[in-house]
Amino acid sequence: MSLAGHVALVTGASQGIGRACALKLASAGAAVAVAARNQEKLNELVNEITATGGKAAAFPLDVGDEEQIKSTVKAVIAEFGKIDILVNNAGITRDQLVMRMKRADWDSVLQTNLTSAYLATQQVIGSMLKQRWGRIINIASVFGQMGQAGQANYAASKAGLIGLTMAIAREVGSRNITCNAVAPGFIETAMTAVLSDDFKQTAVKQIPLGRVGSVDDVAAAVEFLASEGASYITGHVLNVNGGLLMG
Repeated sequence: MSLAGHVALVTGASQGIGRACALKLASAGAAVAVAARNQEKLNELVNEITATGGKAAAFPLDVGDEEQIKSTVKAVIAEFGKIDILVNNAGITRDQLVMRMKRADWDSVLQTNLTSAYLATQQVIGSMLKQRWGRIINIASVFGQMGQAGQANYAASKAGLIGLTMAIAREVGSRNITCNAVAPGFIETAMTAVLSDDFKQTAVKQIPLGRVGSVDDVAAAVEFLASEGASYITGHVLNVNGGLLMG
């Protein structure tokens, strides 16, 4: 699945799933623009990619800021000439039961997880239209499909991301641009590392494959959707959840 000649922008790339996606796309030959708030971690990631002969550049970005999204996309295009793969991965959680959830926590999660994907897509679409080729991949979540107590804001943002994926797929399909989502289940990341062992053991019992997923499991799905092998797939939600949710 060679991605040589393509340029990818990955948001939330400093750790976890975003970092794994950047490494996987780079290993497939893509030049990768990695964006996140943590400049130090981004620089480490760029060094790791370039040390193995890959191309990468770091772009500090807070996706909650519309102007930063616009300026970052312009900077990436100035650096690499185009963007033809976009991975909208940046996300946060602000968990609380809905009756106690603060409006600020609702707004920040929706802004970071959903609105930023709309804004980033809007900014890169021109580059994709010019070359009549593009891949937009949104990182959703199993909880956007089945809900989760205490995560009304997170679940709503990820469900919205799935709807956004399908709408964009219909809008740009005629220009050879695909838009798909990857919906991870229980994945071992810094976000899940803080959960108790009891919670994790209970979760694993509900997963038919009997294990927690890795960030590489998700990155492999992203690599596939970015490739020519997925050229006839669009508006699809690819579940990477070990069977936690089927159908």
